[in-house]
Amino acid sequence: MESGNSALTQKRNYQREMEQILHAANNAPHVLLHACCAPCSSAVLERLTEHAKITIFFYNPNILPETEYRFRLEELQRLLREMLLTGEVELLEGSYEPERFLAFAKELAAEPERGERCRKCIRLRLEMAAQAAKEIGADYFATTLTVSPHKDAAFINAAGFEIAEKYGIAWLPSDFKKKEGYKRSIRLSQEYSLYRQNYCGCPFSKQETETN
Repeated sequence: MESGNSALTQKRNYQREMEQILHAANNAPHVLLHACCAPCSSAVLERLTEHAKITIFFYNPNILPETEYRFRLEELQRLLREMLLTGEVELLEGSYEPERFLAFAKELAAEPERGERCRKCIRLRLEMAAQAAKEIGADYFATTLTVSPHKDAAFINAAGFEIAEKYGIAWLPSDFKKKEGYKRSIRLSQEYSLYRQNYCGCPFSKQETETN
C-alpha cells in the first residue's frame, strides 16, 4: 500500500503548489522553516524570502556527536549574518535531544539510507517543527530537506500534510531541488565557503558513507 501511495504522490508537482500558495497570499506569510544545515538552507532561503517572513527552526537530534551539531548550527548562524536576503529571517534553535533519535534508531541501525530509520527521523523533526510553528503563530511550516536529491520529497510532503492535520497548522509543500535548487545550493556554499558535510548527521549514515 505504501509504495502505491508513493507512486501517486510522486506525480504531484510540490514546487508548483508552493508557488501557487505564496503568490496567492495577500501579505507575506510567516513560514517556520525546519533547517538541516547551512548549505541546504542557502538556496531555500534565497527562494522563500522573496515571498515570506521566515523563522528558521534548527531541530536535528540525529546529528552526532554534539560537536558536529554545534558546528552545523554555527555555520547556519554565519550564513544568516553574511547572506544578502530580501526578507526578514529569524533563527529558532530547538532542543538538542539525541536520545530521542537513538531511542528508535538503534533498533534500525541496519536500515539503508531513505529506509525506515530515515523516515522516522524525518517525521520526528517535522512533528517538532509543526509544534514550534503553532507556538509562534506561523502560517505554515516547511523543511529544507526537499532540496536534497538524496531525500524522498514525496514522502516528506505526505508526512508534512499528515502532521499538519494532526497539529492544526498548515504545511507548505515543496520540492526545493526543482528549478536547479540543489545546484544553486552548491554554488552558494562555494560563495560563502560553507561546510558541506558528506553524511546526513547520524552515526549510521556516517558509517555507511565511510564504508562505501
